[in-house]
Amino acid sequence: MDEMISYLGWKIEFGQPAGEPAYLHPGSVAWRIHKNPVAMGVGGVAAVLLEFADPRIRSGVWDHSIYKMDPIGRSKRTGVAAMLGVYGPRSAARRVIQGITNMHAQVSGRTPGGEAYRALDPELLAWVGATAAYGFLTAYDRFVAPVSDADKARFYCEGEALIRLYGVQDVPKSSGEFLAMMQSLAHRFEPHPIVEEFLGIIQSGKAAPNVPRFLHRALARGAVSILPPVVRQKLALGKAFDITVLDRLALKAAGMLAERKMDPKSAPCQASLRLGLPVDFLYRRPAEQRRLLAQLALAGEQTPLENAALRIGS
Repeated sequence: MDEMISYLGWKIEFGQPAGEPAYLHPGSVAWRIHKNPVAMGVGGVAAVLLEFADPRIRSGVWDHSIYKMDPIGRSKRTGVAAMLGVYGPRSAARRVIQGITNMHAQVSGRTPGGEAYRALDPELLAWVGATAAYGFLTAYDRFVAPVSDADKARFYCEGEALIRLYGVQDVPKSSGEFLAMMQSLAHRFEPHPIVEEFLGIIQSGKAAPNVPRFLHRALARGAVSILPPVVRQKLALGKAFDITVLDRLALKAAGMLAERKMDPKSAPCQASLRLGLPVDFLYRRPAEQRRLLAQLALAGEQTPLENAALRIGS
């Protein structure tokens, strides 16, 4: 049974309508990475830290959203939007993304330093989109399973059409291009009490009370550990946020367990069913995934299925 999720008042079903494609293909690297909650958790926190380094984004989020009143709820909604873009029906993704864009069109102001900002500034849109890609990919590579250089390049490229729906014009197509974008903005980065307040919320365990608190602390330190060194330095995140051996072992153990533990009601599983694939498609061996995608292509699906089938596990 498909689990119904609400976002901004819209009801979202990842399992319906049958056959409607997502913006990201089931053979994509993104489908593999986004199914893992540890990669999404660590990567999502890292992305927020990268965004909050820029005072324009930090002020926009803090002053124009409910983040300071309900950071957990706000973060969860952001996660739903990310999953919808990867796994959801295209019609639902377009509807939600347009709603987000409409809200962002109303966001503008000045930072405490007096600099004007607006949420739809092309530079800010590009950085927000890039931080999410960097965070999820790097967290998966570091704490779940190594990602080949070829698949890292694929990951950046395959999400371009989706990210452009948000109005992003400058989309990095590799880790190198992400780092170049970061360097162009690094002179703006600065520490702020909001950053440590955010990390304190993450470490408190309020986001998922049923998860042991030590794992929340490990998640926060793991997120700090994957920041490019220049960003961590600019944010003044000192030794208190150093990842320990136990933190690393805990995250890797949790990441490996999540890679094998299937929830039939989850977005990845329901999306697989929507596209005519087995509920456990993403948990099967690469060779079996290739066979299933090729089988769908032979049944009359579009030829990109065949192309993706050839790339899985490459």
